[in-house]
Amino acid sequence: MGMGEDVYRQSDVGREFFDRAEAATGLEIGKLCLEGPAEQLDRTDIAQPAIFTVSAAILATMRSILSPSQLAHFQPAFMAGLSLGEYSALYAAGAMTFETGVKLVARRGQLMQQAAEAVPSGMVSVMGLDEDRARKLCEAAAEGEILTCANFNCPGQIVLSGQSDACRRAIGLAEKFGATGTVPLKVAGAFHSEIMAPAAEKFARALDDVRFDHPNVPVISNVDALPYTSADQIRDKLLTQLTSPVRWAQSMEYLLAQGLRTPYEVGPGRALAGLMRRIDRDTNVVPVSSLAAVEEMKLQHP
Repeated sequence: MGMGEDVYRQSDVGREFFDRAEAATGLEIGKLCLEGPAEQLDRTDIAQPAIFTVSAAILATMRSILSPSQLAHFQPAFMAGLSLGEYSALYAAGAMTFETGVKLVARRGQLMQQAAEAVPSGMVSVMGLDEDRARKLCEAAAEGEILTCANFNCPGQIVLSGQSDACRRAIGLAEKFGATGTVPLKVAGAFHSEIMAPAAEKFARALDDVRFDHPNVPVISNVDALPYTSADQIRDKLLTQLTSPVRWAQSMEYLLAQGLRTPYEVGPGRALAGLMRRIDRDTNVVPVSSLAAVEEMKLQHP
């Protein structure tokens, strides 16, 4: 089944979001999600608006199927999203309209793809290091090139981002610094690093045209793992996020300290549930990635 296919085919409310996304971006998002081809859907300039659309369609389906009392039961105390997911969280919290969000992520993906293609670069997941040793690995492997910590996903998993040769050197040196393993990631380029600076410069102009509203639910920012305190912060933090590390592990640790009990992962995939198992094994994330998952929520809380 393609990404979001059951919501697209069986939920009129969900299908509407695919139509709105296509009207806003000019991309055939429904067709790409259902039919691919995979190599096109995997491109960051396509994947970002597609994932944002599917996430919004699932959320809209939840809000249409669940009763007011059920929605009150599932009302979140906080929202958060990893990298692109931060835009989904801000949309879900009412900080921007769907059309604003899908246009922003489409432009973001386009600019990130261009920046990635301009410089041979990539990302490497490194296991078994803390932040200090990961930074020292970057310093040793860089040799004058760009290499930096880009994602603090969970304890023992840090993603490095930089020029291709520097990434290869990091793989070769990782064990010396105490790493237990490395995995080169299948991405277009070095996201959340200085290599994205040209994208950030152009994206700033797109953000200048957007008026954000204060989120009606606190949203955690990737760059500092703290809630936004005003709408005025959104532009600058989203811009900073392009060239700065995503502090996902720290974001979840902040929420756990606030009493997080049962998080729900709304959108395609279960990546965040997997990361949470490494952050706090006693906290189970409930994936809501399909129409069937929404219907299960309804049955469990009549």
